[in-house]
Amino acid sequence: MIKLLAFLAFWCLASAARAEEGYEIINPAQPVKNPDKIEVMEFFWYGCPHCYKFEPSVAEWLKKKPANVEFIRQPAVFSELWGKHAKAFYVAEALGVSDKVHADLFDTIQNKKIKLVTEEELGKFFAAHGVKEDDFKAAYNSFGVNTKLIQAEAIGPRYGITGVPTIVVNGKYRVTGSSAKSQDNMLHVVDEIIKQESKK
Repeated sequence: MIKLLAFLAFWCLASAARAEEGYEIINPAQPVKNPDKIEVMEFFWYGCPHCYKFEPSVAEWLKKKPANVEFIRQPAVFSELWGKHAKAFYVAEALGVSDKVHADLFDTIQNKKIKLVTEEELGKFFAAHGVKEDDFKAAYNSFGVNTKLIQAEAIGPRYGITGVPTIVVNGKYRVTGSSAKSQDNMLHVVDEIIKQESKK
């Protein structure tokens, strides 16, 4: 009983320390795509106003991120609507226009209030960005895009994602606005974890 109480006391102290550091531990840790880099994965949704507000900070952070960091955008899928927007992300990726349309996907959904959930709506959106109709349809209905969408539906629960934006570092550390005490502080916490992981 004494050993159990001591263990519980240690666990509580360790958890409190992590809370103070601004992150949560993912257990079990998830594999990274490139073990030679420190993986920083951002879970987001185009329909999330918090993600939209966070995007400029991410864009600025990307300009000065360390060379040993690999950044991955990961659309979260919690519903059919979220899945539609995730599909838009994967279509852009398949067409090689992600950098060109990512910010505009946010802007169109958040500011112009166009939902971008149907194939027709997305087709018009991509056409306005110079994508040929046949190329869009081929990507939209492709096996690769649909496979990635299925994978996106499964990945969130593995990382314990309950809301967005959330950042995961090296498959081990989960940073949210709540854990970091504010959304503005999230990337500062991420930078500290990167320093910590770079020493290993």
